Formats: sequence, structure tokens, C-alpha cells
Amino acid sequence: MADSYTNLGLIGWPLEHSLSPHIHQAALKELGMCGKYSLFAIEPNQLRQRAIQDLLKHVANGTLKGLNVTLPYKQTILPMLATLTPAAARIGAVNTIYMEEGLLKGDNTDAAGFRNDLMQLPVAEYTPTLVLGAGGAARAVVFSLLQAAHPVILAARKPEKAQSLADSFINIAQTTIKVLPLEPQALAQISDEIGLRVNATPLGMSPHIETCVWPEGLPLPAHAAIYDLVYNPLDTLLVQRARQAGLPTCSGLGMLVEQAALAFERWTGTTAPRTVMQQAAQRACEPQTTKLSQRIT
Repeated sequence: MADSYTNLGLIGWPLEHSLSPHIHQAALKELGMCGKYSLFAIEPNQLRQRAIQDLLKHVANGTLKGLNVTLPYKQTILPMLATLTPAAARIGAVNTIYMEEGLLKGDNTDAAGFRNDLMQLPVAEYTPTLVLGAGGAARAVVFSLLQAAHPVILAARKPEKAQSLADSFINIAQTTIKVLPLEPQALAQISDEIGLRVNATPLGMSPHIETCVWPEGLPLPAHAAIYDLVYNPLDTLLVQRARQAGLPTCSGLGMLVEQAALAFERWTGTTAPRTVMQQAAQRACEPQTTKLSQRIT
């Protein structure tokens, strides 16, 4: 039994459908550690910075052992931290915070989580990849893909934001990252080039389970695997449409669990019980998956 209470938590907005409490509570219980994983929903208004800084003080004084960070704060929190891991610094986004050598430190476990989970899809080396989105999650995905030498095309509703992301990785990209608007005509023109498509937007996530990042009426490519970072529900409309087209698919649940396990290990110094964490995440996802299936059948 652990001799101290391990308080953990998540900063973001909104958070009511987060699976992180289920995953981390299962890990704490499995290891016999006393603790709690709490949700800190911080509305994006003029008081957000003060609210985040108050939570960071609790990490600094040990009241909180660590924090996760999700939308929309993975990038805006950077100036509030004393130091970053090399991965977080290169990616330009943080999803894990903890104290190390007396300093408030930010890490990014999303990239490693994505890289490890992607192995379950039949994706060959150097496969051209289309990434949809240009936020903090997209940054981690693009970083991971570039490290594995995948040519990347980036599509976003705000092409200028996507271009800024592409420019920030110019020193590690072996080729120029192409940038496109997330529009049917632009996507149709490069459809035959792509072997992997990654949804790094929140479209399709509960409670907005009837939305889909892929434009209505635009056929999915005939030979591209689909990786949807959305994990709640497991079977988003994008995933279901891809399966109906006979394409290999993967939800973001594996990435969620792996990034959570890596964060848990940063905070506790203990090997994370990944199987238990995966089972907890799967159970928490089932109600939303059932609900979506009932709506579309």
C-alpha cells in the first residue's frame, strides 16, 4: 500500500465525457495506491489563466502529484511551465505536468502513445499520410509521423494555422509538409496519394457523435487505413464509414491508454498496469458506442 495520497487530475474544457478518471482510478486501485484522479474543467474565458495557475501551484507544493492537459490548453499552458522535455519542446504542446528537481515540467506523451498504437494498423514505412486538424493533438501526430519518415499532408479549416504547424517542424521534415484547406475539392485532388488518414480533430466525439470530419459525399480513398484519434465513442461515423468501405480502421482508445500509462509512470515512478487501464477505458466507452449504433441503424 502506498504511504501517501496520490492526487492527479486533468485540465481542459469540456471534460464531462473524459475517460481519464476511469483509466487512472483503475491503475491506482490495481497497484494498491490511495489516490484520486479529478477533472478540472476550466472554461475558456478571461479567468482561465488564473485558474490554471492555481492548479499549477498545487502541483508545485505537492498537493497534486501531476496533471494532464487537454483541449484547448495544450499550447497555451507552455509559458506557465519552468521547463519542458525534449519531446514537448519539439512538438510545442504539453499533455502531462509534474515536478522534477524542484521545477514544474511539461511533457508530451501523445506522440509516443500514437506511435505505439499505430503499429496495429497495416501501414508500411514511408506511407504518405493525411492529417486532419492543426491543434495540439495534430502537432503530436505530425511529430511522430515525421520521426518515422512518413510524408505528411496537413488539412485544416484554418490553413494558416496548419501552415504555422508545418513551419515549426521544418527542421525535422525530410520533405516539405504540404498544407491544404479541409475542403472536398482539395481533399479529392490528393486522395489517390494517401495510404493513411488520421483525424486529429474532435469531430465525432461525444456528445456530438453525429458529426464527421470527412466531407459528406466525398468517397473515402480505396486503399487508405483510417486512424481516428476520437475514442468516445469507439466507432465514430468516420470509423463506421471506413469499415463499410472495407478499409482498416483504428480508434484513438489505444493511444489514449498508452499516453495515460506513460503519464502515470512519470507521476508515480511505477510501471503502469496497461491491461487494466485498457479494460477500464473499454468499459467506459461501451455506453456511447451502443448509443451511436442505435442512432444510425
